[in-house]
Amino acid sequence: MGLFDKLRNEFIDIIEWVDERKDTLVWKFPRYQNEIKMNAKLTVRESQVAVFLNEGTIADVFAPGMYTLTTQNMPILSTLKGWKYGFDSPFKADVFFVSTRQFTNQKWGTKNPIMLRDQEFGPVRLRAFGTYAFRVQDAALFLKTIAATNPTFAVDDINEQLRNLAVSRGMDAIAESKIPILDLAANYDEVSQFITDKIKPEFAELGLELTKFLIENISLPSEVEAALDKRSSMGIVGNLGAYAQFQAANAMEKSAENPGSGGIMGAGLGAGFGAAIGGQMGNVFQQNTAPGGGAPPAVPTAATYYVANNGQQTGPFPLSEIQSRIASGTVGRDTLVWTAGMGGWAAAGEVDALKTQFGQTPPPLPGE
Repeated sequence: MGLFDKLRNEFIDIIEWVDERKDTLVWKFPRYQNEIKMNAKLTVRESQVAVFLNEGTIADVFAPGMYTLTTQNMPILSTLKGWKYGFDSPFKADVFFVSTRQFTNQKWGTKNPIMLRDQEFGPVRLRAFGTYAFRVQDAALFLKTIAATNPTFAVDDINEQLRNLAVSRGMDAIAESKIPILDLAANYDEVSQFITDKIKPEFAELGLELTKFLIENISLPSEVEAALDKRSSMGIVGNLGAYAQFQAANAMEKSAENPGSGGIMGAGLGAGFGAAIGGQMGNVFQQNTAPGGGAPPAVPTAATYYVANNGQQTGPFPLSEIQSRIASGTVGRDTLVWTAGMGGWAAAGEVDALKTQFGQTPPPLPGE
């Protein structure tokens, strides 16, 4: 290196950062013990912020733009350095560039199932995963609380902490929403907004802004999902008997279409097998069109009776109650009764279903 080059590199006169990795949050300008020249050029590109530190203390923060460094546009650093008057002497300061662009498609998800209480199913275990996006909102606060004086600080250095924050607060928000498990899939947008509102303040404490929080999936354990599938299948099938007959008919039809694949089927039943299919289908339709659809008739209900008592209608009473009243003498042969199917009120002793009850009463003892 010649003398001229050595003198030229003695002081830094251009300060800038070209981000080539796209995942860097903080990058420290390499000063290499060289001093920054007064009137040096500082270039801060869009989605960047430049922060000057003096002996670990945050001084001036520069937004996007091009600056000529002087004591006039570095008022805080000038105060820390004790520069009461403007001059052009070199100075030493740590310069950090902070990326303020949005970092998208950051993954979050539960490592283990989270236990929640559902109104319909009771205690259930849920898994959830999705994506979120964030950006640095307060560069000075982020440097002070998270990045410190690391020369570089990438997204991966803080992602684990942000994921844990998203999962713990996110699942709390799902529990507080009181949305039934089966309705969560239809309310992902609402739940995502609920979670965003809940964890935004905690991101802000780190100097970050949560710009987007999305739920991609909330799932139950596989065995619970299998049970729900069976329950749904039963609801769709409805009449299991008719469904079984339909499935059998479909199997017979497929076998007939492939006579060479089933041994006996390929041995030469031919056209006779088609007639058998027709007969089976005919039986199915006959059973389904029979009265009651092949189901047993409804269990008949026991007859009930109304009883006239002092000119007032009472009841209805089951037959067993009428029998007890006959035995106790509360209902006599001349007591008026009525039941469905009778044309009008009649004496209990004249009703076929009741007259035998009076015959079971022993006659008066002789001599009485």
